Amino acid sequence: MKQSKMSVYRPGCWQKLMWIKLLTMALVVGLAAPELRAQAAGTQSQQQPPAKLQSSDDIPDAPSTVQPPPPKPAQSVVATPGANQTTETPAAAAAQQEQKPAPPPMPPVQTIPPGSMPQAPSQGSGPRNQINPAEDLYKLRVITNFVQIPVLVKYKDGRRVEGLLPSDFEVLENGKPQKLTYFTSDPFQLSVAILLDLSMPDVTIQKVNQTYSSLVGAFSPYDEFALYTYSSTVSQVTDFTGKPARLSAALDQMKLVRGYNNGPPVLGGPLGPEPPMVNGMPIGSSGPPPVITPPKEAHVLNDAILRAALDLSKRDRTRRKVIFIISDGRERGSQSSYRQVLKVLETHGIQVKAVVLDSGALPVYKQVEKIHHLFDQGYADILPKYVSATGGGKILTELSRNAIEDAYAEITSDARNQYTLGYSPKAIASSSAYRNIEVRVLEHGTDLNIYTKAGYYPVPSAH
Repeated sequence: MKQSKMSVYRPGCWQKLMWIKLLTMALVVGLAAPELRAQAAGTQSQQQPPAKLQSSDDIPDAPSTVQPPPPKPAQSVVATPGANQTTETPAAAAAQQEQKPAPPPMPPVQTIPPGSMPQAPSQGSGPRNQINPAEDLYKLRVITNFVQIPVLVKYKDGRRVEGLLPSDFEVLENGKPQKLTYFTSDPFQLSVAILLDLSMPDVTIQKVNQTYSSLVGAFSPYDEFALYTYSSTVSQVTDFTGKPARLSAALDQMKLVRGYNNGPPVLGGPLGPEPPMVNGMPIGSSGPPPVITPPKEAHVLNDAILRAALDLSKRDRTRRKVIFIISDGRERGSQSSYRQVLKVLETHGIQVKAVVLDSGALPVYKQVEKIHHLFDQGYADILPKYVSATGGGKILTELSRNAIEDAYAEITSDARNQYTLGYSPKAIASSSAYRNIEVRVLEHGTDLNIYTKAGYYPVPSAH
C-alpha cells in the first residue's frame, strides 16, 4: 500500500501568517479612521448643535507597525481681547457658520435735502414711508364741542326737586332738541371766588363781619376758595386754597376795614368842603356862590367779576366754578361793560351767586334803583342780571345777620348739588356765535323753578 504525502504543520510559519493578517487589518483601519471620524462629526452636527467640540487627541488612532501614525491636523486659535482663548477645529468652525442665520437685508436709505421732511406717497403709489412726522407721529385729536349744563330745579317754596332722571329733561339749543350724552346728580367740588364789597355803608360792613365764621363753615373740605375785595379798585386778598384756616385769617383782617359813613354828604358849614364859606359865599370872593355836588363814588362791580372770572378760568375743569358776591349790587365806574364780562362768564361756564345787602335788600328794590339813577349813584340792576344769565339761582336779599348766615349755606349747597347735563352739539358754520339754551322738565307740571344758564359761547376748536 502506497503512503500519501501529508503537509507537515510548522508552528513558526502559522504564527507569521497570523501576524501578517493582523498588520494588514490594522493598516486598513488606520487609513479609514480619519474619514469615519469626519463623517460622524458631520452627522452629529446636523442632528444637534455642537455643545463642546472634542479635539483629535480625545480619540487615539490604532497603532500600526508598518507606518507611523498620521500627523495631527492644524489647530486654529481665535483670540478675543479680554477673554480666554478657545481652540476649534476647521470642521467645528464650519459647523458654527452653518448654524448662524443670515443677516437681514438693509432697508433702502432715502436721502432728502437738508431742512426738508419726507412726504408720504399718495394712495396707490406704494408703501407708506417708515418715517413721516407730518402723518404718523404724535397726532393728537381734542374734541371741544361738548356742552355741560348745571341745572337747579326747585319747587315754588324753595325746596330742591330730587330724584329726576335723564328722561325727565329736554334740552334745546337755538330751539332744536339735543340728545343728552351725559347726566349726573352727584355733587361737584367747587372753586369759589368770594367778592366782598367794601363800598357799602360801615354799618352794613360791620354786620357782615359777624358772619365770617358761617361763611367759612359753608364750604366742604373738598372745595377751594379765594377772597377778593373791591370798591373803587379790585384787590385779591388770598389766592385759591383749600385750607379754611387761611380764609379765616384773611377774613379776620377784613374786620379792621371800615365802610363809608351813613347819611347824605355834607356840602356846607364848618364840616363842609374848603374854602370856608360865610352866608353861602366863599370868604374873599365877590362872585356868585359855587355849585357844590356830592362826590361820585365808584363801585367797580363789573371789573371785580371780570378779575375773578379770569382767575377761575385757569382752575381745574372738573370743578364747578362760582363767583360768590356779598354786595349791595351797585355798579359805577368800571372799565368793563356788562356784555363783555357776561361773555367771559358764559364762555367758561362760571355761575354768579349773590347775597344782596343794604339798600339792595329793601322790598322797594326797584324804587331804590330809580333813586340811584336819579342821583347818578350807579346801576342797581346789573347783579341780578348776572345771576339770572349764568344760572346762579335766585338772588338772596337779606338784612339780618341770621338771614345772611343762612344764605351762605343755601348758596354753597345749591352750587354743589345740581343736576349736570351734557351733550355734543352739531357743528355750525359760525362756531363762535352765541347759542341759546333752554332746559325743560317733562311730566312734572309747571309748578317748578328751573335755574340754568341762558346760553354759551363755544370755545374755539384746537387744531
